[in-house]
Amino acid sequence: MTVLVKQFLLAFIPLFVAIDPIGLAAIFFGLGQGVPPARRQQIARQATLTGGGVAVAFLFLGQSIFRAVGITVSDFQIAGGLILFILAARDLVLATPETEKMTDDFGVVPLGMPLIAGPALITTLLVLAQTVGWLAAFAGLVVNLLLVILSFAYSEWLSRKIGTTGLRAISKIVSMLLAAIAVNMIRRGVLGG
Repeated sequence: MTVLVKQFLLAFIPLFVAIDPIGLAAIFFGLGQGVPPARRQQIARQATLTGGGVAVAFLFLGQSIFRAVGITVSDFQIAGGLILFILAARDLVLATPETEKMTDDFGVVPLGMPLIAGPALITTLLVLAQTVGWLAAFAGLVVNLLLVILSFAYSEWLSRKIGTTGLRAISKIVSMLLAAIAVNMIRRGVLGG
């Protein structure tokens, strides 16, 4: 039993950092301002299904896709790490979030992809499938997606309790973690290739 719990935690924690449900709540709240509540629920469902679907597809078919196009996990780690580092660095240096001029159809892009199912999540899933097994990786993904659903549902409450500044601060801390994860991914990709 403890081996299963350990494998689950080894999968859950990096996936939690890669997905960042609290940071997603802040982004969802910011993008969803002015959108009617019923439409926000549809967008949240659409984003979670899109991100979850892409993640599950890569978890089970990622290695086959990579073989078909002739790339390795190391190649994807380097590319994903570079993109993730750019996104994290941009988030760290921008003074205000870029939420202006966003339509109310943001469930698939940018929420579903690349915010939920981005390079960090996909690479993390592929690495976890090799290290702790696909079952633990899948269980960690499902629990994290449930946390995303909860964070979207309670994004307005979180914003009131923590405040906009608090949500932004948490998002910046997570961006620092993502930048460090990006550097780690690039290093592992270089050493693994």
